[in-house]
Amino acid sequence: MPLPFLTADRAFDAADDVALPFDDRERWRRPYRPGPWRVGTAALALLLASFVLLAAVVIALTDGPSSAEVCFGVALVVIAGALRLLRMGVWVSARGVRHVGFLVTRTTPWSDVVSVRTLQQPVRWLGLPRTVQGQALVLARRGRGAGSVAPLLTTHNADFLGRVTAFDRAADSVEAWAEEHRPR
Repeated sequence: MPLPFLTADRAFDAADDVALPFDDRERWRRPYRPGPWRVGTAALALLLASFVLLAAVVIALTDGPSSAEVCFGVALVVIAGALRLLRMGVWVSARGVRHVGFLVTRTTPWSDVVSVRTLQQPVRWLGLPRTVQGQALVLARRGRGAGSVAPLLTTHNADFLGRVTAFDRAADSVEAWAEEHRPR
């Protein structure tokens, strides 16, 4: 007995005029999956936050609410940091490309994009000051801020360390978005 709901090869029974969620070009989307280093670091931070929350409960039951409030605040900061770490990366939509960092988010409309290309250059290893030779996806802009910008993606960041083929696919995807939406 076949189970069609478990297979991907069944016919899709939707009308052609219905937009699927992944067809909405106006929504910001990351054209790749977060890497294992990023997910693992966020998971460890959330594990740390759970221990801090447990400590806050124990302190609230034994000592006083003021110390527990401090522990609870620290746990909230760690949770917010872990969620922001998972949000970091490159996001694209029909409006432009968005580079989300830990503290700063930069959005560049497609009209300001001159080119998006992959270059061989020294890149930072996991965002640390140490540099190694690798590939980087760089964005050249026109107008204000047309100087040098930080690479959008590198082969040695938390998403692509040890995953060169995933970097190539993500770089090709961002380049395709740029080519499709950049005005001629």
